[in-house]
Amino acid sequence: MNAYRRDLSELREFCERRRLSEWRELDHAAVRSFAASLHAGGLAPRSIQRHLSAVRTFYGYLLREGAASVNPGIDVRAPKSRRRLPTTLDPDQMGRLLSFRTADTLSARDKAIMELFYSSGLRLQELVDLDLGHLDLADHTVRVARGKGGKTRVVPVGRHALTALRAWLTERRALAAVAGAAADESALFLGRSGKRLKVRAVQLRVGVWARRQGLGVHVHPHMFRHSFATHLLESSADLRAVQELLGHADIGTTQVYTHLDFQHLAKVYDAAHPRARRRPSKDA
Repeated sequence: MNAYRRDLSELREFCERRRLSEWRELDHAAVRSFAASLHAGGLAPRSIQRHLSAVRTFYGYLLREGAASVNPGIDVRAPKSRRRLPTTLDPDQMGRLLSFRTADTLSARDKAIMELFYSSGLRLQELVDLDLGHLDLADHTVRVARGKGGKTRVVPVGRHALTALRAWLTERRALAAVAGAAADESALFLGRSGKRLKVRAVQLRVGVWARRQGLGVHVHPHMFRHSFATHLLESSADLRAVQELLGHADIGTTQVYTHLDFQHLAKVYDAAHPRARRRPSKDA
């Protein structure tokens, strides 16, 4: 509510500068100018969109009260936000994160989770939703049954992930036996209680292992998916294949990883090419 009040206050100040004395005088062109002034003032596109949403909401109220005849905020859009490039781990960092030995049930489970994340590029929700029947160890695949849009896809599981999963399944049987009737019979990944593991628990455990392994950066589950896609593209450059593996409906979503790949190539170029960086002349 406070943000809404501030946004309308800025609109009122804009109108006063334009010498618009009544709300009826504000038209589409003026609202576009309002958005442009916010952009020129350095406001982020998301914040500008919030201001425009406040304008539309306010004029919806004025229309209902008969104090305005049109909603000038309709169809006025904020500048597009720059797409943030996803954060990834490089192969050495990923190797370090996954290099721990499993000494108990939880460490076996956590290693299987992280190996599967990196091996198959799963989303966090997709992973916690996995049932035992979705995993085919003989075929080296996992069936993701509830991805975005309700679509099903089958993705490969690498050998390191298979090894970790087999170790976890042994531990899982023991955990389920202890939990007894309370155990979730279908869930692939279980918590201490024998119930299906929750999203938040996975997030916390990934953070714990990143700290234990001394990575020095904040690691979250989706970073495995980003790293999976980036490392595949660096090796294969097959954008369509990565799109299928990630389950993206639009290849434009997958193309963000080509920008990451270009950043990597640009760093190599800057470091290696003799004319990449201009060195100051001794005669200058």
